[in-house]
Amino acid sequence: MNLKVLVDNNTLVDRYFLAEPALSFYLNDEGHEVLFDLGYSDIFIQNAEKMGLDLLQVSDIVISHGHLDHTWGLEPFARRLNEAHFEKRLCSRPRLVAHPQAFTSVIADGSNEFGSLMSAEKLTKHFTLELKRDPVAITPRLTWLGEIPRVFDFENLQSFGQKDGESIVDMVPDDSALVFSAAKGLVVITGCSHAGICNIVEHAKNVCGQERIIDIIGGLHLMNPSSRQLEGTLDYLGQLELDHLYACHCTDLQSKIALAGVTNVEEVGVGLELTWN
Repeated sequence: MNLKVLVDNNTLVDRYFLAEPALSFYLNDEGHEVLFDLGYSDIFIQNAEKMGLDLLQVSDIVISHGHLDHTWGLEPFARRLNEAHFEKRLCSRPRLVAHPQAFTSVIADGSNEFGSLMSAEKLTKHFTLELKRDPVAITPRLTWLGEIPRVFDFENLQSFGQKDGESIVDMVPDDSALVFSAAKGLVVITGCSHAGICNIVEHAKNVCGQERIIDIIGGLHLMNPSSRQLEGTLDYLGQLELDHLYACHCTDLQSKIALAGVTNVEEVGVGLELTWN
């Protein structure tokens, strides 16, 4: 499988792409093309075009969770698909895989919207929705993990406003991730890891029936974490003996420095390309 970073907070040196505080990955597993998250704007489309990618042929869009930095690119992509239909260009009708709560409006501070701008009803005009809590097979070796059990008490401690029409705080139950079964072990691909990266990895092991994790790439939501969360995460990830940890997006510098003391932290940015057999 091939992965290209379309959107991240940073770009790689000497790769002249656009960046924003958001995330989007392009995946190609033996010809099956997948978008994992679509960032905040349309720059994933612009960066993909500079990389020579035709996103009109994407089979699946997989959403890690509903926050703005992962879903607001859905609107420009729906517009791009609509334009292709007008122009009678060949394009797919992608399947859109997400948690049932991913497209529920999220409000903070009384009025600020930082959930999806497009409702599930509106999205059905452009995509074939598959909203599930259980894992979904994307390809024979690539699986969306569905709702993540929260088993570690040092993770998933931060709430994010409220879901529309609900009085309880939002603990982001829609947060999920992908796992790829490579020849050497599992590759975990995360969006923001609101569920907790350790919870995500444990669930990936259980879903795939395999213990070996070789690589992790994505946001770890370690943004000024508590000492308890950071220490728990360091202990857990250190024991995995990863080949590589590609921590990006919502992972702060101090957390990356701490992680580099227990595992192999690699640089990430728009333009990074990785391949697993």
